[in-house]
Amino acid sequence: MVLVITRKDLERVLTMKENIAILEEAFREHAIGNVKMPIRPTIAIEDVGGTMAYMPAYVGGKINALGIKVVSIFRDNPTKYNLPLILGTVLLNDPKTGAPLAIIDGGYLTAMRTGATSGVATKYMARKDAETVGVFGAGVQAETQLLAVAEVREITNVKVFDVIKQSAEKYCAKMQKALSAKVTVANSAKENVEGSDIIVTATTSKQPVFQGEWLKSGTHINGIGSHFGAGIKEVDGSAVKRARVVVDSREACLKEAGDLIDPIKDGLISENHIYAELGEVVAGKKKGRITDDEITFFKSVGLALEDVSTALRVFELAKQHNLGTSVTL
Repeated sequence: MVLVITRKDLERVLTMKENIAILEEAFREHAIGNVKMPIRPTIAIEDVGGTMAYMPAYVGGKINALGIKVVSIFRDNPTKYNLPLILGTVLLNDPKTGAPLAIIDGGYLTAMRTGATSGVATKYMARKDAETVGVFGAGVQAETQLLAVAEVREITNVKVFDVIKQSAEKYCAKMQKALSAKVTVANSAKENVEGSDIIVTATTSKQPVFQGEWLKSGTHINGIGSHFGAGIKEVDGSAVKRARVVVDSREACLKEAGDLIDPIKDGLISENHIYAELGEVVAGKKKGRITDDEITFFKSVGLALEDVSTALRVFELAKQHNLGTSVTL
């Protein structure tokens, strides 16, 4: 029997606080060598602006999760088809037998685990007194990013900037209900950056969404949007050069993250500018922040270890709460 777990099931059992704790352990396992995770193959469907990615992983140690996520990003989904930009499905397998255990909605899981990953990074990299957040983008991912940051820091003020102001206004109304912080629309990208202790970029932009010179000392950046290769970036070379850079995976980011690939190609930085992987920071091998004055930048392209670790916990919680539908394949 295979358990089919829907988005509604996920919403009932998966909290951001628990997801952050799960991924903190998963990245620790990554740092100590208990993860097997090949670089994901992708298929581009250029004429419709679509990308399909296939993401397998085995996370051993305390977690012991095996599975694969199939995820798609199709540019026109929200405007033409009334579908989310990102769609996904996770297949969870028994690590002892390989038998399928669950089929899980991957859209909501992806949004939650990506937010949670930034929550882990923020916990270790942002200043302890960080309280103002500037968010770029106003989609679902921007929501979970902010929820995660608010789990690990006492956030009092949030600004959001989106090229579609109406989207930013809707975002503010929704997030104001979810948080005790004040949430307002920024009138410009520069206004969004100025005074912010934490910057979150969660967009589909192919060009930098702010200028690195606008950053104040001590700022932390979570860059989780635009990737999949050279020439596509949310964060410009000057910001990257100024920052202590931590990534989810060196190998994956050097293949997929234009934010890093482009400044390396342009000679602004070298590969050695990548200070650490997040797992190294979580495991205590390196510090996420050395001084309160430095700028820190966490770049994430998303890893399968996040999906399968989250999926296993969701499967356990669904069984505890009698959720999901059992089917015979």
